[in-house]
Order: sequence, then structure tokens, then C-alpha cells
Amino acid sequence: MSKKSTFIILAAGEGKRMKSKYSKVVQKIMGKPMILYIIDEIEKNFEDGKIVVVVGNKKEDVYKVLEGRNVKFAYQEKQLGTAHAVMCAMDYVSDDSKDVFVLYGDAPFIKADTLKRLSQKREEEAAALCLLTAIFENPYGYGRIIADENGNVIKIVEERDATEEQRKIREINPGFYCFEKHELVNVLSKIDNKNCQNEYYLTDAIEILNRSGKKVVKVTVEDNFEVMGINSRYELFVAEQELKLRINKEHLSRGVQIIDIYNTYIHPDVQIGKDTVIYPGTFILGKTSIGEDCVIGPQSYIVDSKIGNNCHIQFSVIENSEIKDNVKIGPYAHLRPNSLLEEGVKIGNFVEVKNSKLGKNTKSAHLTYIGDADIGENVNLGCGTIFVNYDGYKKHRTVVENNAFIGCNSNLIAPVKIGENAYIAAGSTITEDVPANALAIARERQTNKEGWVLRRKQMYESR
Repeated sequence: MSKKSTFIILAAGEGKRMKSKYSKVVQKIMGKPMILYIIDEIEKNFEDGKIVVVVGNKKEDVYKVLEGRNVKFAYQEKQLGTAHAVMCAMDYVSDDSKDVFVLYGDAPFIKADTLKRLSQKREEEAAALCLLTAIFENPYGYGRIIADENGNVIKIVEERDATEEQRKIREINPGFYCFEKHELVNVLSKIDNKNCQNEYYLTDAIEILNRSGKKVVKVTVEDNFEVMGINSRYELFVAEQELKLRINKEHLSRGVQIIDIYNTYIHPDVQIGKDTVIYPGTFILGKTSIGEDCVIGPQSYIVDSKIGNNCHIQFSVIENSEIKDNVKIGPYAHLRPNSLLEEGVKIGNFVEVKNSKLGKNTKSAHLTYIGDADIGENVNLGCGTIFVNYDGYKKHRTVVENNAFIGCNSNLIAPVKIGENAYIAAGSTITEDVPANALAIARERQTNKEGWVLRRKQMYESR
């Protein structure tokens, strides 16, 4: 869209029905605060778009979520209606804006294509305002669109004021507007609060514009999901269920196999390659990317991680980590942040990795903790190996070079370096560096005390 636009997002409401101590517009849908859906949609599709967010109740929550984003904030100290909220934002509307859109922070699914249709229609018709409408099978509770034979909007009649005949109208006003900037300035000066609520309603702009001979036109949304407002926990649930299915169906259309689309949770910014299979109970969150031909799940939790091709992950948790091709993880493994697994690594049952790099074809099959380590290629980490990285004050790193063998139940006390091809005997506690090609044994020599069990038994029986 070549002409400049300003987007006013109303986010000042108290949101009483949400029953939350946090702002309604920061409630998460599929892990993402709802207001960010609108912000991202605008930023991706309107290069010259300026965003103004009107805040009021619980404004700090909105500031926190939008920290670092290119938005302006207008403060509505008292919530005196939608037109009043727009009035509060007008100081931030660009002088060179042609279109001014009014959107809602609690209606997060509006699409850029729909907004562009509003702008195009308004411009083609030389209208002061183009508003979005929707056709509802059950329009109860919504303002009805009253239009003339040419489709121009004359007014909006609220449910309580509608006649029996008007209540049969299924075309409703979900509240999305595209104003010509100068017409908006003029009409705001004429809206008053002479009503039972003593509030300034933006819907009054329609009749005011018509009385002054200005044209008001409409565009009907193609997908009613775009105009869904979210005001309660139940509506939040309904929105998440619908979005979840839409996301999963989109992945199916791109060649991902999802075994159960109703029991798989994939966040909107996730990318997955074709021929990857996702099993039920799996959560793939944040900005995770997964390659082709992977098998993920069942019951796995992956967040903000990068996974290569042909990886298998079962019953495991992966956080902020990178996994290269042909890696096998699980069942019941945990990769904590800043872990890097190179190609061919095997992480098995009840292995935890944190802030570590594992080289190609290194294996840790079970019951091991790997923390703050740099591990080379083709290393074998025996069952029960512990990288002891914390001395009570500081974390220290351990280095294990290529082709080393760490025997079962070994403790590597950081900082320590295990050289290339070194061999650590099972049960050792290593506190000093081990040279390349050396065998390290750090355990007490075995002593057998004959008859000790019988003497112990006699001692207890004689008491």
C-alpha cells in the first residue's frame, strides 16, 4: 500500500469478564499475546504504517509486551467510549496519513488483505469512511447495518433500539473502520456524549457523515474469525482451539504429517519441513524451526529451538537449543537452554544437557547430566556420568576431546579437560586433567571383609 496509513489500536478497556489481574490484550493465544497478532500483521504488510496504541487500565502490561516495538502510546485516563479513545490518539496520527484505521486489541485476527480492501473501497468510492461488516447466522447483540439500495451505509442500529424487522438483518458491525484522515478529524469534533452512558460513540460518525453529505461504504469480511472479539476466558479458549486447528491444517497442506490435529499444539511462528511426522501430545512453541523427515513426539515439548533434518525426538523437553541433522533424543531427555548437538548425536533416557556443545556422533544413552561442557566427536558418555560444574559460587566448564570414553558412574569435576582418546574408568571421580590416550582411574582399591555381614547381624541381635 503506497499511501501512508495510521492504525489506532484500542487497548484501554478494563476487561472485567476476563477475570485477570493482567490487561486483556496481553492474554496469550497459542503462546502469543493477542495484541501482537495485530502488530505483527501491520508491520509485515504496511511498510509506511504508523501504529498508535491507546492504553488505559493496566497500561504497564501493554508497555511491557510492546517494549522495543515501533509503536506510539496514547493514554485514555477515563474510558469514555470508542470515539473518545480515538480522540486521545489523534495527536499521534501522521499529518501525511491518508487512511486512519480503527482496530481493537482484543480482536487479534484481522488480516492485512481485509484492511487493504477497506482502504481500496474507500478510495474507489471517494468515501469518508469504509467500515467492515460481517454476516452472522445469529446476530443477536450486535449493531445491525442499515444500508440503502446502493450499499451505502446510512446508520447502525443497536439491538436494544432495533425494530422487529431490523432484528432480522444478519449483517452486523464488528467495529473496524477505515477513515479518510481529514474527515475523521472533522467528525470527531461533532460527536457528543448526549446518551444514557455519557460516552462518545464512534458509531455516531456514520449518521453525522451522512447528514453532511459524505459517503459511507462497507466491505463484508470473508472469514468471520477475523472479527472475533475475545472478552472472557471461554472466548479465549474458543479462539485458541480454532487457531490451533487452522495452524495444524496449514502445516498439513505443506506436507507435514500431524497424527492428531486436535491434540497437537503448534505456535503460529513455527516452521516445519515436509514429511516430518508430529505425534499427539506434542507442544512446538515460540519461533522453533524443524527440518524435513523428522519424527517428533509423542508427548514432547519444544520451544524456541532449531532442529535439523531426520531427527527423532520422543517424550522429551527441548528449550532454546540447536540440533543438527540425524540426531536422536529421548525418551525422557531434557535439553536446557544453549545446548548444541552436532550431527549424529544420541541423547537417551533421562539425560539432561545444559549450556553444552556435543560433537558429531557423540552418545549419552542414559542417566547422565551434561552441564557447561564442550564435548568433541565420537565421545561415549557412560550411564550415570555427571559433569560437576558448580562449586557453590561459580559455574565452570569441562572439555572432553574427540574419541574419549567416559565410563559409567564417573564424576568430572570442573574445570577439567579430558584429552583425545582418553579413557575414564567406571566409578572414577576426575579432578585433574587427563592427557590424550591415557587411562584415568580415580577410585579406592576394593577391599573385601570376610564375615562382616554375619558379625553385623549378631551385633544387632544381641541388643
